[in-house]
Amino acid sequence: MTTATRVLVLNSGSSSVKYQLVDMADGTRLASGLVERIGEEGGVADHAEALRQVARDLTGKGLGLDSPELAAVGHRVVHGGTRFTEPTLITDEVVAEIEELVPLAPLHNPANITGIKVARELRPDLPQVAVFDTAFHATLPEAAARYAIDAATADRYGIRRYGFHGTSHAYVSRATAALLGKEPADVNVIVLHLGNGASASAVQGGVCVDTSMGLTPLEGLVMGTRSGDIDPGVVFHLERVGGLSADEIDTLLNKRSGLLGLCGANDMREIGRRMGEGDADARLAFDVYVHRLRRYIGAFTAVLGRVDAIAFTAGVGENSASVRAAAVRDLEALGIELDPVHNAVRASGARLVSAASSRVAVAVVPTDEEWEIARDTYRLAGG
Repeated sequence: MTTATRVLVLNSGSSSVKYQLVDMADGTRLASGLVERIGEEGGVADHAEALRQVARDLTGKGLGLDSPELAAVGHRVVHGGTRFTEPTLITDEVVAEIEELVPLAPLHNPANITGIKVARELRPDLPQVAVFDTAFHATLPEAAARYAIDAATADRYGIRRYGFHGTSHAYVSRATAALLGKEPADVNVIVLHLGNGASASAVQGGVCVDTSMGLTPLEGLVMGTRSGDIDPGVVFHLERVGGLSADEIDTLLNKRSGLLGLCGANDMREIGRRMGEGDADARLAFDVYVHRLRRYIGAFTAVLGRVDAIAFTAGVGENSASVRAAAVRDLEALGIELDPVHNAVRASGARLVSAASSRVAVAVVPTDEEWEIARDTYRLAGG
């Protein structure tokens, strides 16, 4: 009898579906891929067709969805609100509750739901699990989760800090503890997930106690196209003085701000190249980006009290030595010292880039959100 040890991880975005097939027996990645431009010219018609394309791709590799070795399907879901604080087996009732959360994540949850529905149609016999971006941050104390606005209004509309990139923060904080040869419960880590979207978290003994993103993924660090922290009064000023509508302001802050808004580029590699040519706008964008990072490192050091490690992850965090160096420059008073030689080395695995004399370890830890989702899915599905 064949033992089912494979998990299909699906990440259904607004215009794409990413997938990865993992064998949990030994951690082997059997297949991965991306279906892009959903609903666009030259792409597939909709998410249903995209999921069928994934099924065809897997069949073409001899790994079809009908395989008896497939144990479960894990779905990334961006927003779980306060209802979903851990991975959850999907039922009709769960799907309905995720649909109720669409107002909190109108760009993401609808696509996640479509992926779930189509996958359940394709393999209704398999356990399917929702793994929520917000779940890892559900442990935030109320002092960190609450905004200082009228409590009744906040409760009525679900306004609080939820946090995102949770699967990445969970994986990286745990992997950082392993890199230090310790258990997660014995380590305090500041995780800096720096991709086109960027977020920071303060993880105390394996438990998230603060994070930079809030009600939506807009708050916090400077990102590729998102502003991050901003005075709420800017919104009213743009509406009253600039005559911008709510949708126009939403587009401005989410798609035309951040690095792109400051210098016209949202790729840190391009910004680095332009800085080398003396481009003042690129330099300013870099400096604003790093300044915000340093503010959060300082703030989360205060929140944690004792910091054992700072972990850089995701595209920028893993690959930009200049960002890492600038983020922790002159922080010796906080016990943070970088080794410039180790920091400059490009490598694929988790590694320390701090000086031997540094009281706080500085680490580069490649994230693996798909593995985190697969792990949670397999555990919940009875693997």
